[in-house]
Order: sequence, then structure tokens, then C-alpha cells
Amino acid sequence: MSIEKIVEQALQDGYLTPAMEAEVGRICDNASELSIEEYMALDKLMGALLTGEVVAVPRKQFINVMEELVLSEAIARVAEIEATSESSIDVGDIAAYALNRLPPLYATTEEGANYQRQRAKAELQELISQQVHEAINRNLDQPNENKTIFTKTTGNEVLDRVSSLLQVYAPSFEQKSAT
Repeated sequence: MSIEKIVEQALQDGYLTPAMEAEVGRICDNASELSIEEYMALDKLMGALLTGEVVAVPRKQFINVMEELVLSEAIARVAEIEATSESSIDVGDIAAYALNRLPPLYATTEEGANYQRQRAKAELQELISQQVHEAINRNLDQPNENKTIFTKTTGNEVLDRVSSLLQVYAPSFEQKSAT
């Protein structure tokens, strides 16, 4: 999305989301030089932010305490297995499998996180151990063949994937030039 479109959307909605802000930042970082239109749009956005016409939505910081609890359990169990056998187990696979079967425990403050940790240890530790154990058993039963690992992708790679999808799902679509 272009800077002009993002600014137009922000003015229409009355707010600038963290994703919109990040996209403007990405465009500015990657551009060797901005056009006059882009500078004018950014100026318009700045004015709207200063007058309150557009409000910047703050980034909310939160964590899922269940992730750290599951990861700790998974690391401990995988270390035990790998120390006594030739098996190699991906801790990420184990944690993802278990987390998909456990309730999330979100917190926005350190106090909240401590409360969630205590609650989980008192009420959910057995379930956490059980899900990690099940994840390990499934992982050992299934070979690692044909797994495509998530990797960081560049903007061009994403564009290539989207372009390929569009060619498959909209082969007769022809973009008309904006005049």
C-alpha cells in the first residue's frame, strides 16, 4: 500500500494503526527518495495527528505466559530424550503442538504475568506436561520428511508469492491503469 493510500485510510478512519505506521516506516526506509506527493501526504498526516483529527493507536504490549511454560517443559523433556537416545526432536514442533491444545494465558503487566504463572503451575501443570508428552510421542512417530520450515521472507518474496497466487486464482484479471 502506498503512503498516499495509508494517509487517506487514516483520515477516513480517524486513526493510524501500528500496522499502518510500520508500513509507512518501511516505505520510507526502503525508498531512496520520496515523491512530492508522498511528502505532501506525510505532511497532511502529521497535521491530522497534531490536531487530533487522526489518533495513533498505541501498540499494546502483552505476552502469553503459556508459551514460556510450555517451552520450559518442552526443553526439559527433549533434553532428557536426546541425552539417552539418538533421536533429534524439534522443540518448536513440540511447543506449537502443545500450545494449540492448551488455553492461552495473556498478561499485560509483570504482576499479571506472575499471577498467570502461579495459576498455571497450580491448575494446569499436569495438563501442560501431558500435552508436551503427547507432542513428543507424535513427533517421534512421524519422520521429519516433507516439512517446510517457516523462514523470514523478504518483501520481494512475498510479492512473488502473491503474484503467483493471483495468476492461479485470477488468470483473466487484467489491471487497468489509473488515469
